[in-house]
Amino acid sequence: MDHLSFKTVSVNKANANKGWVVVDAGDNTLGRLSSQIANILRGKHKPSFTPNSDCGDSVIVVNADKLRVTGKKMTEKIYVSHSGYPGGQKRKSMREVMEKSSTRVIEHAVRGMLPHNRLGREQFRSLFVYEGAEHPHQAQQPAAVDMKNL
Repeated sequence: MDHLSFKTVSVNKANANKGWVVVDAGDNTLGRLSSQIANILRGKHKPSFTPNSDCGDSVIVVNADKLRVTGKKMTEKIYVSHSGYPGGQKRKSMREVMEKSSTRVIEHAVRGMLPHNRLGREQFRSLFVYEGAEHPHQAQQPAAVDMKNL
């Protein structure tokens, strides 16, 4: 075969080979886990990666309540939100956010690692985070991925 006959394949929505992946967040650190999830959502682990299209897999994260963080992040990392009104800035520590919903911490970290445009918002919709070990996506037959090996 002639080496000049290869064609560059640009993936679009019609021919993207999207799958489902389940990730166990138990005993993994937040940043390392989030960066690997962001790469899977973007599709950077595939040889057909196209930066301007949604070619990544859908990711299901289970056991978000068993997530680990290093150092003093539980007390010193601050999540800031604003209501839109004057004086409406709210500050919560990571411990307060984890007590309310531990899924928010992973979602916030992964959202910050995706592109900040329409494509990133579309890729973020493929992330499903659950606190326990159960998830309602068994019909999609997700493949289990071990984050220790990536």
